[in-house]
Amino acid sequence: MTDSDLVPRLWGLVEAIRDSAPLVHNITNLVVHNDTADAIAAVGGTQITLHNVEEARDAAAACAAIAVNLGTLNDAFLHCARDAVALAASLDRPWVLDPVAAGFTAYRSEAAREFLDLGPTVVKANASEVLALAGRAHGGRGADSVHSVSAAADAASRMARRHGSIVVVSGSDDMLTDGTRRAMVSNGRPVMGRMIGAGCMLTSVIGCFLAVSDRPFEAALAAVAYFDVAGELAAERAEGPGTFKPLFIDALYNLERGVFLERVRVSGDTVHALA
Repeated sequence: MTDSDLVPRLWGLVEAIRDSAPLVHNITNLVVHNDTADAIAAVGGTQITLHNVEEARDAAAACAAIAVNLGTLNDAFLHCARDAVALAASLDRPWVLDPVAAGFTAYRSEAAREFLDLGPTVVKANASEVLALAGRAHGGRGADSVHSVSAAADAASRMARRHGSIVVVSGSDDMLTDGTRRAMVSNGRPVMGRMIGAGCMLTSVIGCFLAVSDRPFEAALAAVAYFDVAGELAAERAEGPGTFKPLFIDALYNLERGVFLERVRVSGDTVHALA
């Protein structure tokens, strides 16, 4: 648990999403199209999943936030994402980058660095992806991390300062940093890491929260906390990854204020700075 002012304010962003149903341009990968769309809908947002260049700028202009997930790359996908991000920048719209499996291939790493240099509002990555982009490791096992969150903490802080982004490092505990402050969210359950698409779903959910706040650190913190508390609730009833996923979507949809305030565990030097 954290201070009495911050957590209710985080919940206020949940209510803002449910009230306004912000539209997110969900430029995500082929493995998780449906899962990320379900997650956005479950938290109360709306989404459009478009990858064709001809619609990229129009879609970005109509949306309150953009999620760019580099999981399944090709040149056409990158062209679409570039156009959408350029339009978002011109309109001062927030966007979140997920550099999936950065470090795994040269093509993928080059694309991730290109988008990182465009200054995403939030970068959501695992520890191995952060270290690969920092030149400190060769990446993980495909999209899976082989490094701890603590091992990537300093690299994440440097990345945040260099690119002006909030960096979310996902793991057993999730860390957020803006380069000077750090926060830890200690919710969630290990089964979340065995559900294909969990990290991608979090990226898209972060897009929803960015859409309703002009404080990106707080928005990202609220998204991670909400996502992880829902994961705890689903894990208590699930028998494994197969039963976990539908229970998790239901938990994202049904999570109530009292349960969130009771369960959420946020710590770090940012707690008092945000209050």
